[in-house]
This record gives sequence, structure tokens and C-alpha cells, in this order.
Amino acid sequence: MFRNRPVRALLTAQFLSAFVDNMILFIVQAIILRDHFPGYYLPLVQGTFLFSYIVLSPWVGCFADQKPKAMVLIIGNVVKACGVLSLMLQADPALSYAIVGVGAVIYSPAKYGILPFLTRGGDALLRANSHLESFTIFAILSGSVAGGYLADKSIALALAVCLALYALSILVNKFIPRDAGNRGISYRHAMRGFLADTLTLLRQPQANYSLLGTGSFWLVSAVLRLIIFAWVPLTLGISSGVQIGLIMAVTAVGISLGAVLTPYIITLRTYTRTLWFGFGVAACIFSFMMIHSLLPTVAILLLLGCLGGIFIVPLNTTLQHVGHGMIGAGKTIAVQNFVENTCMFFGVGCYTLATKAGLAVNYSLAGTGLLLMGFLLYLLLLVKKAPADGMARSEGAFMGQ
Repeated sequence: MFRNRPVRALLTAQFLSAFVDNMILFIVQAIILRDHFPGYYLPLVQGTFLFSYIVLSPWVGCFADQKPKAMVLIIGNVVKACGVLSLMLQADPALSYAIVGVGAVIYSPAKYGILPFLTRGGDALLRANSHLESFTIFAILSGSVAGGYLADKSIALALAVCLALYALSILVNKFIPRDAGNRGISYRHAMRGFLADTLTLLRQPQANYSLLGTGSFWLVSAVLRLIIFAWVPLTLGISSGVQIGLIMAVTAVGISLGAVLTPYIITLRTYTRTLWFGFGVAACIFSFMMIHSLLPTVAILLLLGCLGGIFIVPLNTTLQHVGHGMIGAGKTIAVQNFVENTCMFFGVGCYTLATKAGLAVNYSLAGTGLLLMGFLLYLLLLVKKAPADGMARSEGAFMGQ
């Protein structure tokens, strides 16, 4: 366990918040089935969540850097709780989940942006990121199972549990120290500044690589999660929300394992090795088209998660380490959220259209794998051109920060 008490408080609060975030998706799925929404409605609901990130990203980075980040975490959870209340009042699932998305986009820059304030040095930041990723993935694992179980029993009970856990997360946030924030940050030119920040990061070799890498990973993760909802009943004949949650949770176990192993496999200096683990993720996606039973499914999901964890953790750390000194931690995470969620929105949008058109699930799997391969091949070109672009030369300065 991490010895730094403020980091422990952050990890606990993040676990609780992420636990509920993942419960809600399964509860929404149960509501969609109960109320007989069309089959494409789940990806549509997911799209509204992602759209919140895209629209608000230019402003939430400023908000996270202007205010104490511990306070921002609390505000984010309060907004998420409002989304749960909206579901309790039987509002449209897409609208309610969009409110949860607004809370999540507020929460995210502070969650990662506070780590440089709570840690000292690149190695400590990498360990803290690894722990944060592990706790988040464990929350995804357990939250998915709990959401599926409680939604099968009682949707009202499940929503009440969500509210209680958000309240507990808010309470734990009180134990996280408050940084001073930067009161001089203004929202007046937020859009122009956000565009400038984005271009600044894209011109920096490490940040460019990390943004494209994390964007491609989360695009594939968002689409694959929706595909699994459809693939498991069709291929394995399993329709129980609890059982589907358990199967999907295997991926979270793998990512958690990969996050724990990452500091022993990849350092900040060797972050480009993540590329090969990305190719492993793509191979796992293609293999689903040849699987027809439960045990191989579990094995591939576990391997996919482990490779994905090793792929994503160093990229997050690299981006935070570089961006903190260039434009500020909160703004860096806001740009990252914008890139990642734009990628996810594109992927989920394409999958929604494919589902509405009646495209077979295996074709969607093949398309997802090919899309990831395209991103990875582009990253490979970036690495091969590194001496000309200055990536190799800037690593020394990067490590010396």
C-alpha cells in the first residue's frame, strides 16, 4: 500500500467514485431492457456521456487548475449524484447519464492533476499512477458485478446504493490536502487557450505519442465494452446481468495486474515500448472472432486487460510529467480527456450506426481491431522518425525535469 496518506485518501475516494460510475452503466442497461428501448439505445446513452467530455473540456482544465483540486473532486461527485437522482425520478436514461458525464468530466482533471502535488519526482508519480490505475480498475471490476447484481434485484435499491457511495467518497475527499490553486486563471479566453494548449502538447514528442496512444486505447475500450454486451448473449448464450458483469470484470482484473507490473517492465525513459503491448491488445481483439466458449473468452479477456494495463499506465504518467511543467496538470488532463473522449465518441458513434444498420457483431470486432492497428502503425512511424522529430533528443531533457 502507498505510504503517502494523502495519496491513500485519493485512492480510496477514487475507488468509491469509479465503483459507482460503473454500477450506473449496468443500472442504465437494466432500465433500457425494462422499458423496452431499442437495441441501439445503450451505445446512444454512452455517447451522451462522452459528449459531455468533448463539450466541457476547454473549461474544466481551467476550473481544475484555478480551484483547489480536492474541492473540484467533491463538486464532480455532487454533479454525478444529481444524475443518479435524475434516474430515480425516471428521466430519460440518455439525459441522466449525460449529467453523470458532466460530473465525470469535472472530476477527471483533478483526479490526475493532483498527483504531482501529492508526490515528489517522476518515479513516485509513476508509482502513484500505477496505484490509481489499479484502484480504478478494481472499482470497474467490483462495480460492474455489483451494478449487474443489484440491478437484477432492484433498480431502486441499486440507485440508492449509488447515492450513498457518492456521499462516502465526498467524505473521504475531506482528507486530501488542498493545493492553493491559481486564482489568476481566467475563463474569458478558455476556448482559445484550450486550442493553444492542445497544439502545444501535440508538438511535444512525448505528449503527442501519449495523447494518440491513450486516445486509441480508450476508443477501443469503449467500443469493445459495448460489443461484449451484445457478443456474450449471442456467442455464449448468457443473458444475466450478473454473469455478463463477471465476464467483463475479468478484463479489469487483467488491467489491474498489468498496472501493478508496469513499473517493473517500462520506465519513463522506455515509454515507447508500450507500442508492442498495444499490438498484443489488437491481436486479442481479433481472436474473439474465433472463440465460441466461456473458458477461452475469460483467458483472452484477462490477457487483453493485462496488456492494456501495461500499455496505458506509462502513457498517462509520461503525459502528466511533461504537461505539468508545460501548461499545468489540470489543463493537460483536460486536453487528454478531450482527445480520448473525442476518439471514444467517434468509435461509439460508428458502433451505434453499425448496430442500427444490423451489422453482425463479428464485423464490428474486426473493425475495432483494424482501427487500433491503424493508430499503432502511426505511432510506430512516430517512433521510427524520432531522431528527425527530436523525440530521442528530448528524452534526456524530459528525464531531467
